[in-house]
Amino acid sequence: MKNKIQTLCGAVFVAASLLLSDSSVSCRAEGQMEFINIQGVTVEDPFWSPKFNLWRQTTANDILDKFEGKHLSEGNHNTFNNFDLIAQGQKGKGGHFGAPWFDGLVYETIRGIADYLAQYPDPVLETRTDAIIERIAAAQGADPNGYLNTYTDLNESNHRWGENGGFLRWQHDVYNAGALVEAGVHYYQATGKTALLTVATRLANYMCELMGPAPRKNIVPSHSGPEEALIKLYLLYRNQPQLKKQIPLPINEKAYWELVIFWLENRGHHCGFPIWEEWDQGKSEKWIRDNTYADPKFGNHSRPSWGDYAQDRIPLLEQQTIEGHAVRATLLATGLTTAALENNSPEYIQTTKRLWGNMVGKRMFITGGVGAIHHDEKFGPDYFLPSDAYLETCAAIGAAFFSQRMAELTAEGQYMDEVERVLYNSLLTAVSLSGTNYTYQNPLNSENHNRWEWHGCPCCPPMFLKITSALPGWIYSIHERNIWINLFISSRTTLDLPDKNKVALQMQTTYPWDGNIQLELNPEKKSRFCLRIRIPGWARGIENPDGLYISDLTDPITLKINDKPVKYQVEQGYALIERHWDKGDTVTLELPMQPRLIKAHPEVENLRGQAALASGPVIYCFESIDNPKLSELKLSSENNRQLLSQPNLLGGINVIRCQTPIPATAIPYYSISNRSKNNKHKVWLPLTD
Repeated sequence: MKNKIQTLCGAVFVAASLLLSDSSVSCRAEGQMEFINIQGVTVEDPFWSPKFNLWRQTTANDILDKFEGKHLSEGNHNTFNNFDLIAQGQKGKGGHFGAPWFDGLVYETIRGIADYLAQYPDPVLETRTDAIIERIAAAQGADPNGYLNTYTDLNESNHRWGENGGFLRWQHDVYNAGALVEAGVHYYQATGKTALLTVATRLANYMCELMGPAPRKNIVPSHSGPEEALIKLYLLYRNQPQLKKQIPLPINEKAYWELVIFWLENRGHHCGFPIWEEWDQGKSEKWIRDNTYADPKFGNHSRPSWGDYAQDRIPLLEQQTIEGHAVRATLLATGLTTAALENNSPEYIQTTKRLWGNMVGKRMFITGGVGAIHHDEKFGPDYFLPSDAYLETCAAIGAAFFSQRMAELTAEGQYMDEVERVLYNSLLTAVSLSGTNYTYQNPLNSENHNRWEWHGCPCCPPMFLKITSALPGWIYSIHERNIWINLFISSRTTLDLPDKNKVALQMQTTYPWDGNIQLELNPEKKSRFCLRIRIPGWARGIENPDGLYISDLTDPITLKINDKPVKYQVEQGYALIERHWDKGDTVTLELPMQPRLIKAHPEVENLRGQAALASGPVIYCFESIDNPKLSELKLSSENNRQLLSQPNLLGGINVIRCQTPIPATAIPYYSISNRSKNNKHKVWLPLTD
């Protein structure tokens, strides 16, 4: 791996270098880093902690309430009744409530709740979740093979896994199964309980028996997500072989891994029809529902193509660009990267870098959103970034999961930069300040944007729980004698070095409102190791690794050890400090937070002559409630922008005041649509010069 070393513009140096070599210690960090388990990190942050408390207490229960239909006064809208009907032997009799993927949304919610329980024990929420798991287990118990997909069993019982003229793209059998497996793993890790893990293992065993190279069946997920889930199941049993004794089933973890490889490498290997890119939707779907691919001329291991929509037109390892449904694409890439972490396949790694580079360098929006086109909820072509684009919440979350896995694979800061972009923008806007209203689409400029109480496709709230509950585990990472600081969140952890030395770390900051980050290190004994602190690209004038966005930020970054400015290097996006560390040593990083002007690459035709504002990782937006003359606002390259703290506004934020040419106020994009309905807002404004 080539290490990119950059000297920070404007940083303060001292003559004596702290980067002295030591022949007895090597702090080279080539390849992977390991993120810290969420149970090993305690977050005590003025920005994030109140939000975590809201989401685990209010949002998690709100999602469960709405799956139970408590927000509606009439009719049966209880999603969990689907499991009860299966347990009661009602297969094939109809009556399924909700979309076919509601099972998966329930499981994703359980996964998110599990990770919150791991950090914040909550007996009431755990008991409520246990009761749901009992209903899920009872439904699976009604099937001799362990199959479980309530929509298919109730409404299309002869179309399991999309066979016999079923339509897997709609049914979501494999997607739901993967979400169940992931929930089982996470719930066991959080609580030590094996009921859901047993259900998940039984279903995984059935898939391994059924799917794979001939004579097994050629079935791959039309909606990705199961790839990463089964790797987690494989790793759980591989790393904890004694756990197998608690599960009353045969367990061959290698079979789970082999199924994942089949799913990944068998994409693009199909009968060649339907030709989604040429045929219309109706013709393509009819061709599948007529079971045409079962014709002997297609062979005995035939299946239909799911096309670019489901990343299935050509083999995955041959794909040059990230295509199709943005959620499916980002989750598939996440699964591929997770597999690369395990097998270190050069072909896998090259593919992940290629897809990520295309996504971030040519198809990602300034807030971290992806998926420009409403039809098929898909990526557009390179540099197609309209300000009113679709931008599904789940797609941005999928992009963050992809970037986090890429950071783990490469130990490069550019990937955490993009995680951060999503976290402070597309992610935070997904839920209201009350914790009970949500967004599905997130246009950057909109004439009429509102949050919804619930949705006919409520996929975003469960995904929101999944990523927010996982977030604390991404703050720190370690590999051998290297410690990485990836995100700036007040927290503490204790890390184990190879020499059996423990290092207690504590971070204090009011980021993203202030650029001051303070670290205190307390090793049990004085020792030499490398501290790697991410220096965000935006702070170094690198708004995007491929120049998709550029800014006018030029102010310096300072780094101090024990209050003395130090000389340092930036290696792979991290400030590298190698020295002998002692108890009570402190590191202070000061990042420039003054408002900056951002412009898009000239190839982005939709954004030519326009600009946006940001401070730190936060993208700003002009909302009509603050700016009645929103249509008249324009930005100037002249630095007439002022950052002001407003602790009593929208939960406590910084606003940007500027002349546009009339006085105007910008708020963080994530905070829009919290004060009134039918507001207009704009991230991108015309640039006057």
